[in-house]
Amino acid sequence: MKSPFPGMDPYLEGHLFPDVHNSLAYLIKVQLAPRLAAAYTIQLNTYTVTDTAPEEDIGIMYPDVEVFQKTGRVQESAASYGVPVTPETMVLPAIKPIDIHIPVVEILDRKNNKLITAIEILSPVNKRKPGLQPYREKWERLHYAGVHLIEIDLLRRGERPLAHPYLPKCHYMVALLRAGVGKTQIWAMTVKDPLPVLPVPLKKPDKDSVLDLGQAMKDMYEQGLFEKSINYSELPPPPAFTPEELDWLKSLGCLAG
Repeated sequence: MKSPFPGMDPYLEGHLFPDVHNSLAYLIKVQLAPRLAAAYTIQLNTYTVTDTAPEEDIGIMYPDVEVFQKTGRVQESAASYGVPVTPETMVLPAIKPIDIHIPVVEILDRKNNKLITAIEILSPVNKRKPGLQPYREKWERLHYAGVHLIEIDLLRRGERPLAHPYLPKCHYMVALLRAGVGKTQIWAMTVKDPLPVLPVPLKKPDKDSVLDLGQAMKDMYEQGLFEKSINYSELPPPPAFTPEELDWLKSLGCLAG
């Protein structure tokens, strides 16, 4: 079954996103591998980020994390004084940091194993504090090291790592920062738009390769049978859509029943 959405499916932005993240990164590698000349290799690497503020995504990415417990129970009398203790309103558990494993597609020079191009799909932890600043610093280091950077943002919530006053208002975005160039190419999409076909820069004088992000997303959705895990009669994960956007979702057959 195909997704009812022409591009990114917003129902994938919740607890399914870790699976989406890994599966899509793998299929990007699979799509690009036969398109690269013999001078290159491509691999899927991961790095680990500790999400020290997982409460930001409780109920979205972490639906199984306990938020609180309302007690409503009567406390026993204090042993020393025989005075009844006022029952607490609720019990808040300690929310522990969670390790997030983030995949990155890397294109390398076969001869010297030098990183040429990095393709990263953003995780929620990359788009909010405290993980936002270290992520920005990492990509700045890679850029100054001469690495081409492709950043794929398929999450509506959070702050975009690319800070620029003229960024377009959109739900999803892809940014390409070529090594040695002071400009960033932007592809902006709403939930109504298909995902783009992207250039993938390589080392000079080689021509760009091509990534069909929309095809990779379609392959991921169909191969992973994601429709079995989605209830399209419910609202998508936050943030909320506008009334006009919700009407459009209904026209696709969502939010029915």
